[in-house]
Amino acid sequence: MDPDSGGKPPEGGVSAASRHEAKSSRRGKAKRRGKRRDAAANLRLGKAVEPASAPRPQNTKPDAPVRKRKRRRSKSSAAGAPQAVAAAAAGQPADAAVSSPQAAGTGSAPAGKSPRHRRKKNRGGRGLQGRPLAPAKAVPSVAKSPNGAGAVSVMPAREQRPRDPDASGPGARPERPQFVDDLYAALDLGTNNCRLLIAQPTRPGQFRVVDAFSRIVRLGEGLGTSRRLSQDAMDRAVEALRICAAKLANRPIRRKRLIATEACRSAENGEEFLARVTAETGLELEIINRETEARLAVSGCSSLVGREARSVVLFDIGGGSSEIAVIRIDDNRSSRLANHITHWTSLPVGVVTLSERHGGRDVTPDVFAAMVAEVEGMLAAFDCPPVRPEHRHGAEDFHLIGTSGTVTTLAGVHLDLPRYDRRKVDGLWLSDEEVTAMQAKLLSWDFAGRASNPCIGPDRADLVLAGCAILEAIRRRWPSPRMRVADRGLREGLLTDMMADDGVWRRVRSRHHGGHRHSDWSDEAGARR
Repeated sequence: MDPDSGGKPPEGGVSAASRHEAKSSRRGKAKRRGKRRDAAANLRLGKAVEPASAPRPQNTKPDAPVRKRKRRRSKSSAAGAPQAVAAAAAGQPADAAVSSPQAAGTGSAPAGKSPRHRRKKNRGGRGLQGRPLAPAKAVPSVAKSPNGAGAVSVMPAREQRPRDPDASGPGARPERPQFVDDLYAALDLGTNNCRLLIAQPTRPGQFRVVDAFSRIVRLGEGLGTSRRLSQDAMDRAVEALRICAAKLANRPIRRKRLIATEACRSAENGEEFLARVTAETGLELEIINRETEARLAVSGCSSLVGREARSVVLFDIGGGSSEIAVIRIDDNRSSRLANHITHWTSLPVGVVTLSERHGGRDVTPDVFAAMVAEVEGMLAAFDCPPVRPEHRHGAEDFHLIGTSGTVTTLAGVHLDLPRYDRRKVDGLWLSDEEVTAMQAKLLSWDFAGRASNPCIGPDRADLVLAGCAILEAIRRRWPSPRMRVADRGLREGLLTDMMADDGVWRRVRSRHHGGHRHSDWSDEAGARR
């Protein structure tokens, strides 16, 4: 009978509902379409689904080619979909994957839906050609069964992924090295600060900070006049060192180095103070000389020296002394930048000693000029050939690197930070004009104004201008269009040297051998916090 006559439906299973009836109930059939899509998804996953309607007998008339194609599409989305996919992979026709007409009947459309309406519905869960579009994670992968050439087995795709080759094979991915117990510790007891750093080596030339501690103790307070460490200053330092000792005791430290610098080096009772530290905290500190201090500063900041640089003047403005190193780099760059130091000096002046001699609270332009002149006189005795412009190959061949609280404070004020942030300061480039502007701004503030700045604070408000005076003398001796700020120093240099001596980064390079590109630690030399 004609499908449009309203009589009983034909044998092909196509809906016998009229077009008017299908259009009037389109909204009501949306829910059924939702169920239809869920059923198709479950069928693709191999789950049994109850048929939405009774299966219709198959149409065997040759005068309905369109309905035959639609009937085959419904089969592919029904329970026979996995078999159809498997058959397609095996080179068999799609009809061979369905074992019986009853299996395909579960995917037939319910009564009352027109062919056009069913075509729109199927496009929501199928492709334009009637093939099911299963999600990527739900698509089964087909593999040939070893039992027969024509048989196939369907299993989840993740089970069919090839396993990684053996770790010892030639094409194996090298195992990432783990340094579970390789913790290194570095402690720096300076004239103004007590700092501790515990780190773990990672990539070549780098390490990850595990724990850190820093406190202003002003160990060298009054040292310039009495030549001795005061009792209050030693008490403050011992209290900070107790905290450091507790941190070291709670970690499996592989190797550590604890140093003391200018305050203990120049004080008459410096050795007595270190004996007290050992008795009360258990820490044994060593007093290093000025040359070692300069080399450690270079090692700690070497990662900030670019590959294009040929000459660098690195300075560390401390509390009781200031170390300056002149570095000249040729084409044969060593893995340790400290090997390229050609000249170095240690000025017996720092922010604490200079501010005590000239006053740090109320600094006028005349007082500032007097501090600069004193440092310039010390630099005049430093026998070092200047870096002239004719010796440079380009504008980026020479620059300054400053590592101290003075230059980091200038960078924080320049960035107008609401609170000091090392991540924004370390490695920052400042032009010569920007440094001059920042020094003029600090000089225009009174003590209260400097103390209220979040990057200075009351602990450094009476020291920052003395540091600016030392910086100004260095800039006049070695003029440079730019300066790089380093929030790092002796601790990072200690860690870098210890890790390099133990060869931890050579072990990393050997494990990464085999075509995997990595950065040589000479290119990334220095510490990363």
